[in-house]
Amino acid sequence: MKFKFTEQASTKGAVCVAIFAGSKFSDAANAMDDASGGAIRRAIDSSRFGGKPAQIIEVLAPVGVNASRIIIAGVGEQNNDMTLAWEAFGAGVLQKVLTSGEQELTFITGDLDGSYCARIAFGAKLAAYRFDKHRTKLQEDKKPSITSICIETSNKKRARDEFSLLDEVAEGVHLARDLVSEPGNMIHPESFAERVESLSKNGLEIEILDEKDMGKLGMNALLSVGAGSKYGSKLAIMKWFGGPKGEAPVVLVGKGVTFDTGGISLKPGNGMWDMKGDMGGAAAVTGAMRSLAGRKAKANVIGIVGLVENMPDALATRPGDIVTSANGQTIEIQNTDAEGRLVLVDALWYGLTSFKPSRIIDLATLTGAIIVSLGHENAGLFCNDDSLAGDLTSAGKLSGEPVWRLPLGSGYDKLIDTPNADMKNIGGPTAGSITAAQFLQRFVGDVPWAHIDIAGMAWKEKRPDPRESVWATGFGVRLLDRFIAEYHES
Repeated sequence: MKFKFTEQASTKGAVCVAIFAGSKFSDAANAMDDASGGAIRRAIDSSRFGGKPAQIIEVLAPVGVNASRIIIAGVGEQNNDMTLAWEAFGAGVLQKVLTSGEQELTFITGDLDGSYCARIAFGAKLAAYRFDKHRTKLQEDKKPSITSICIETSNKKRARDEFSLLDEVAEGVHLARDLVSEPGNMIHPESFAERVESLSKNGLEIEILDEKDMGKLGMNALLSVGAGSKYGSKLAIMKWFGGPKGEAPVVLVGKGVTFDTGGISLKPGNGMWDMKGDMGGAAAVTGAMRSLAGRKAKANVIGIVGLVENMPDALATRPGDIVTSANGQTIEIQNTDAEGRLVLVDALWYGLTSFKPSRIIDLATLTGAIIVSLGHENAGLFCNDDSLAGDLTSAGKLSGEPVWRLPLGSGYDKLIDTPNADMKNIGGPTAGSITAAQFLQRFVGDVPWAHIDIAGMAWKEKRPDPRESVWATGFGVRLLDRFIAEYHES
């Protein structure tokens, strides 16, 4: 799909104008209404359209208008910051006409701020994502028809410049969605590592550790999870040094369980197919690193993803087994389906000891309990540093990928004590997301650290937000990119 910004569009195909809440017309909408002989106002007056977000009316273009149809779309209340509103506007309109048979879509924006014009295009690109690659009998009328999007604007230079950066973020989101959407027979630890290696073409320095490498480092917690798989576990490291030389980096860590059966503690069969998405944290980190490199972020950032497959083989870890993590602490594995935290602690250790970060953040589809707590509206945030928690919360609001902070405390920490080892990997029937975070906290020391549980956000059966795709959302890429842009770029 091609995007262009111009002062005068050809206005072929579908043409879109924005209406604010209360049916308040922008100058661009007034001009189009005049050109159409008042068709836009007549359509609004004969409907319940009020300019609210997600409200859309289609009108066949009257004589005298080059376009084949006019799209009238609500953008919501006018206020000082409409960044996310314009993103949703662009996404909603593209979603409406993507398979309509039209090939061109033009947004008439007039003198709208160039930054907002870029956001319209960004929203449209996010909404254009499809995962159809394995479908061989897709009906013609279900295939996307839009091939080009034009933004007609008097602020084309700023719009073009800002979209060039946002386009890289969208590419990172699309990459994360691709990784989460692929089935477990196509994305496994070895093939995921190969996809990470391919990002060297984007300027990332890539290093891949195999099981032998990790064995020498004592990463037995991570290795225990993949012991039952025919695929070798991997640790993939992505390095981006765009900031001042010698400045301590931010380290991003992702859980990459490419398929999670639960291991010997086997999950119920119903719904297990969704466990191809249990590497959503690793996908988010990989997509974020792709975004940062693509837009040449002026920051030092390291991405680390622990890649394993959790299978119930004869060699698989048993409930009751005790393993020693890379930092020397012992873990009694009471439930092999609480495996993500075992992957993360060794990956966190590697990030802490190898790169001495200023901050370290992990993302993981870690617990079903977080969905009970927060549904599919917020990711769960756990943090040992108020400043870091505040920065991530702010970045979540700015990016449209919200997080909600939950508590940590000594009372919760006691729930993972066991007489048989330094700790056990489950805490009991209550506070499951918190005890998982407490487990991770035992491995990070005093370094500012945040854990983001994205189990309710990495994939969704419904998508009320038009920027999100039908299943894999790519959640975390926009959050991390905005976090780095706001708080770590020089």
